[in-house]
Amino acid sequence: MNNTISMTASWKKWLDTHNESCAAAGSLLFLLLAMFGSSVSDDWVLACYVLSYICGGWLKLKDGVVTLIRDKDLDVNLLMIAAALGAASIGYWSEGAILIFIFALSGALETFTMNRSSKDISALMDLKPEEAHVIRSGVEYVLPVEEVLVGDLVLVKPGERIPADGTVQDGQSAVNQSSITGESIPVDKNKGDDVYAGTVNGQGALYIIVSQTSESSLFAKIIRLVQEAQSEMPKSQRMIERFEHIYARVILLATLALAVFPPLLLQETWTEAFYRAMVFLVVASPCALVASIMPATLSAISNSARKGVLFKGGAYLDHISHVKVIAFDKTGTLTSGKLEVTDVIPYESMNEQGLLLAAGALEKLSTHPIAKAIVAEAQRSGDGVVDSELGPRPSQFQAHAGQGIEAVWAGESWRIGKPAYIQSEQEIDGDIREQIDTLQYQGKTVIVIEKSRRVVGVIALQDRIRPEAIEMVKQLKRQGIQVAMLTGDQKQTANSIATEAGIDLVFSELLPEDKLSIVKELKTQYGQIAMVGDGVNDAPALASASVGIAMGAAGSDAALETADVVLMNDDLTNIGRAIVLSRRTQSIVKQNIIFAAVVIMGLIATNFIFGIPLPLGVVGHEGSTILVILNGLRLLKS
Repeated sequence: MNNTISMTASWKKWLDTHNESCAAAGSLLFLLLAMFGSSVSDDWVLACYVLSYICGGWLKLKDGVVTLIRDKDLDVNLLMIAAALGAASIGYWSEGAILIFIFALSGALETFTMNRSSKDISALMDLKPEEAHVIRSGVEYVLPVEEVLVGDLVLVKPGERIPADGTVQDGQSAVNQSSITGESIPVDKNKGDDVYAGTVNGQGALYIIVSQTSESSLFAKIIRLVQEAQSEMPKSQRMIERFEHIYARVILLATLALAVFPPLLLQETWTEAFYRAMVFLVVASPCALVASIMPATLSAISNSARKGVLFKGGAYLDHISHVKVIAFDKTGTLTSGKLEVTDVIPYESMNEQGLLLAAGALEKLSTHPIAKAIVAEAQRSGDGVVDSELGPRPSQFQAHAGQGIEAVWAGESWRIGKPAYIQSEQEIDGDIREQIDTLQYQGKTVIVIEKSRRVVGVIALQDRIRPEAIEMVKQLKRQGIQVAMLTGDQKQTANSIATEAGIDLVFSELLPEDKLSIVKELKTQYGQIAMVGDGVNDAPALASASVGIAMGAAGSDAALETADVVLMNDDLTNIGRAIVLSRRTQSIVKQNIIFAAVVIMGLIATNFIFGIPLPLGVVGHEGSTILVILNGLRLLKS
C-alpha cells in the first residue's frame, strides 16, 4: 500500500515537473496522426485535431483565464488560443494545430530553463541532513536535525553528512565541503576548526559542538538565497510584462477591426478578412518579446550558482553589468583575515628556530590572535615537523591586556609584546629600533621578545593578501572597472596591502559610518558601484551600494543578509567572471529583443502589403520565439 502511494506521489511529481513537455508532445502526436490519417476518415482527422488543440492549449488557456480573472487583464496566452480557435473556425485546423504545438513547445523550453535554474536548490535540498547523533549527559540519541540545539555535542561518523554548523571538539578527518564552498578537494579538519551542515565527513569520526540551529546554518541560508533568486525578476522583464498587457489589448482591438471593417468598407469577403485578421493576431503577438529576457536571466543565474556565485535576483545580474567601480573591505575580503608570521629576526645568541620555540611556548597560554599565529608558526618550524609540546610549560605567567605577556620559562624571565611595552621598561637598541620601524612601515605587526632584560628577537606578522586578489584586480581593470579599498586599519598597513594588490584608491582608518560615506561619494562620482565585504561593519556600505557582494564562507550573518550577491567559495576571481557573464547576458537580451521586434514588425508589414499564409505566419512568429529562448539557453554553458 505504502509503495503504491509512494509511486503515485512520484508519478504526480514527475508530471508536475514535465507537464509543459507532455503537453507539447501530446499536441505533436495528435497533429501527426491527423496529418497522416486523412485516409481513415474525416471524423478521425477532426478528432485528432481537437485532441491536439486540447493537449497543447489546455495549460496555456488555464494560465490565460487565471490572468484574466485575477488581474482583469489579457496576456499572450489568450491571444494565441484565440488565434488557433479562429483558424479552426474558418477550416484551417492544421494551421491552428501547428500554432498550438509550437506555442506549447516554446512554453516547454521556458519551463526547461526554469527547471535548470531550480535544479541547484533541488540538489541542495537532497543534501540536507535528516538526523543527527546527539550526545547528552553521556547518552547518544538519534534526533531529527530540527531538534538539535546550540551547544549540543554531535557525533559525525565516517561518510555521514554533518547535520549542523559547529566547531570540532575532538577527532580529525577530511571533510568534503564542495556543496557549500565549491572546493573540489576535501579539507582537513582538526580540533577548533569550523564545519558546515550538509558537508560530507571523510574517514575519521568527528565530535562537533553545534554553533547554529538547522534554520540558521549556512546551508539553510544558501537555500533561501537561491529561492530568492528565482522569484526576483530584472527591471527589463517587469517593463516587458507591463508592455505585454497594454500591447495585448491593442492587438485584440486591431484584430477585431481587421475582421469587421474590410467587409463593410472594402467589399472584402468575411472569410478573407477574418483569415487576414487571424494571421495578424498570430504574427503580432509578443511571444518572442516576452521570452527574450527571463530564460536568458535564469540560465545565467543557474550558471553562476554552479560556480559558487549566488545572485539574489535577476535585477542584480543586470545591475552588476553596469558597475564602474568596486570597493573592497580589506580584512577577511582582500586578505585572509588571519595573521601569519612573516619575519623571525633573532639577536644575541638566539637562532630563528630557538626564538620561535621560546615564543611559541610562552604564547601557548594566551588566546590572543597574535599569540595563536606565533604558536602555529612555532609548531610548523623544524624541518616541517610539528612540535605540539614546545618544551616545558612557562610559570608565573601574566598577561597585560593590549600590551604583551611575561613569564618564567626554562629558568629565565621572559617578556613578549609590543615595542612600546618592552620600551616602557628599557631602551631598545638603535639598530633594533630601526628594524622595527622598517617592518612597521611595511604594514606588519611587530612583536619584541625579551630574555632576562635583553632583546633577543623580533617577530613580524601580517594578514596575508588572498592569493587570487592580485589577479582579480588586474582582471577588473582590464574590464574598465576602477578598484578601491576601504579599511579601518592604519594608513601604512592599508597602503602596503593596496600596493601589493595593485589598488589605486585607498581609504584607511575608517569607521563603519565612514565606509558608508565613501560608498555614497564613489556612487556620486562614478555612478554604479559594487561593495565587497564580509563583516557586520560592512553591512551599511553593502546596503548602500548599487550591488552588495558578501563573502559566503567567511561572511557574517549581517553581510549575507544585506548583500545582493554572495561568493560561496570566497573566490574573488569569481567577481570578474560574474561581471563578464552579466554583460554577456545583457548582450543576449538585447539581441533577443531586437530580433523579436524586427521579426514581429516585418511579419506585420508583410501581412498588410502582400498577405501571409497562416502556416508561414505561425512558423515565422513561433519560430522566432523558440530561437530567442535557445539563444538565452546558451548561457547555461558559458
